[in-house]
This record gives sequence, C-alpha cells and structure tokens, in this order.
Amino acid sequence: MADEPLVLGIETSCDETGVGIVRGHTLLADAVASSVDTHARFGGVVPEIASRAHLEAMVPTIERALKEAGVAAFDLDGVAVTAGPGLAGALLVGVSAAKAYAYALGKPLYGVNHLASHICVDQLEHGALPEPTMALLVSGGHSSLLLAPDITADVRPLGSTIDDAAGEAFDKVARVLNLGFPGGPVIDRYAKQGDPDAIAFPRGLTGPRDAAYDFSFSGLKTAVARWIEAKRNAGEEVPVADVAASFQEAVTDVLTRKAVRACRDEGVDHLMIGGGVAANSRLRAMAEERCAAAGITLRVPRPKLCTDNGAMVAALGAEMVARNRTTSAWDLPADSSLPVTEPHVPDPSGHSHDDSRSHDHVHELSRKNLYT
Repeated sequence: MADEPLVLGIETSCDETGVGIVRGHTLLADAVASSVDTHARFGGVVPEIASRAHLEAMVPTIERALKEAGVAAFDLDGVAVTAGPGLAGALLVGVSAAKAYAYALGKPLYGVNHLASHICVDQLEHGALPEPTMALLVSGGHSSLLLAPDITADVRPLGSTIDDAAGEAFDKVARVLNLGFPGGPVIDRYAKQGDPDAIAFPRGLTGPRDAAYDFSFSGLKTAVARWIEAKRNAGEEVPVADVAASFQEAVTDVLTRKAVRACRDEGVDHLMIGGGVAANSRLRAMAEERCAAAGITLRVPRPKLCTDNGAMVAALGAEMVARNRTTSAWDLPADSSLPVTEPHVPDPSGHSHDDSRSHDHVHELSRKNLYT
C-alpha cells in the first residue's frame, strides 16, 4: 500500500470546497466546506459568493484533510485539481491553490476533468474500474452518458442534456412547490410518501425518432409547473408528495432506460452512476432493478461520494500518477467549458516537470518554512 501514489485533490467547480487525500484506491480523507446555506436564500448558486467562500475555506480545509489522513504535505506524490468544467471564478480559486501547494512542495500538478473525476471516484468504493466503463452522470449541471475505455485518456460522450440537467429540474420543481433549495434531497424525501403513478408527467426524448442517448427535462419541468398552477387556480390543494413522487419517477425512468439501452448497444456489462443526483434513492432502486434484469453490474458510490468532493479529484489524480500520465504545466488554466473528452490537461510541451530540480534556493527555503 505504501507504494501506491498518495495524492491530494482539490475540487471547487461550484459551491463546495472539497479536499480529498487518496492512496491508490484507498480514501484517507474527505474534507468538505459547503456554502450551500449562503446560496439558499437566492434559490441557486451565486458565482461570486461561491468564489469568495472557496477563498476563505481553502487553507483550513486542506489542513483538516491532512490531519484526517494522518500524513504530512511533504509525503504527497502529487496534487490534483478540477480544471473544469464549472464556474470560472470558483475553478480559478482551486487551480490557484493547487499550483501554490504543488510548486511550494515540489510535487507534480495534475489538472483534471470534473466529469471524469465523478466516474473515477467509484474506485474508492468498488475497486478498479472495468475497461470500458459506461457512466451515467447526473447532477445540477450535467446529465451525461459517457463511455470510458480509459478514464485517464479516453472518455467518449454518447449523450447529454439538451436543456435542463436532471438536478436543475429537481431544483426548479422544488422551488415551484415552495420546498426550498437544493431541491434533490427534499423532493426525494417527499416522494417516499407519495404515489409515483398519481400524475402522468411526460418522458422527454423517448420517442422512436428522438436521440437515443440525449436527455431533456425542460418540458417535464414546465409540465409540472403548469399542473401545479392549474390546481392552485382552481382553489385546490396541491398534493406535494404525489407531485414529487410522479416527477421523480419521470426523471429516473428516462435516466435508467437510456443508460441500460446504451450498455446493451455498446456491449458493456457494467454501469456506473455518479453525480449529485446519484444519491437519489429512487434512481438507485430503479437502476438496480433494470440492471439486474438486463444482466448488467451496477456500481454506485455511497451518497457522500456522489456529490462534488475532493476525494474524486484525488482518485483521478492517483490514477494519473499510477499510469505515469504527463503532468500539467504551471500556467494551467481554469476552463469553465473543459470537454469531457479531455480527462486531464497535460503540459502542451509533453514534458512532466520535476520540481525537485527546477526550484531555486528561495523556493526551497519557502517550502521548508511553510510546511515544517
């Protein structure tokens, strides 16, 4: 185990400051500082507030992760950070911090893809990913079907949302129902008390001529809002639990149906589900039922690893180190639209930096002063 790479991961793509430490496929620390309560009164994430929160939380969260893992910063074999996609300002805080720590410590820097990290985190739960892996990623910003022959170098998009992401639809429906923000957990909770067949909400992009693997939840969100409006205009009470259950059923039905179809079409016998919406209890149950019926092995990390966290970034970083992938350059940018086809951002020169030789005497002194 001591020969496996020890990597620190930093995640700041949205509203949570995540710092994880991983040794190989073993999770040693997963520290998170969330600013979700600050955003709740606005009904969604405010980018400027998120960036400021990351700035304040960064150093304390890294220190907490190191303490939890029981390792010193000098013990690290690398520093990984989410380079994109995400909110530009929020990403910039994480990328800047990762550069500073990696340079001061003389460690390799790896800028990695947020979506690929969501796939790789499952290695901390269920061991090495099969190759290829089919992944269904569902969150507030993404709904994607991805085929990953090699999580460090080859991730292929099969389909994605053409409008609202699944998590975004949960947030908007919760707002119409006056249930607060974020919407995913509260709708899941109310849905357990409701009838999923009470209301026949539409299933977007499921017709014979529709794109097989793309998703659309905007029409569903609008249908739910109009149904609720009609009830209220008629002076009738809105059955919140039934609405929540029926809406949730429509979302999970489409997600799992398309994911299983993609596995069959591509001849893949494993399905991994990640992203914040993967914590939804109905999605997990329906995926388990449909995968079992199709002879597909389902892999879903525990809920805490499904939401944005530093552990997933550290997991992908550790895989980069283990497979000797090219490190990122010191001018690594924060790319808010980084495509999933780029699991990491290597140095364009193709050379990995060796900081133990490149730092001058001043930086050697600063490293010792900062981390003794």
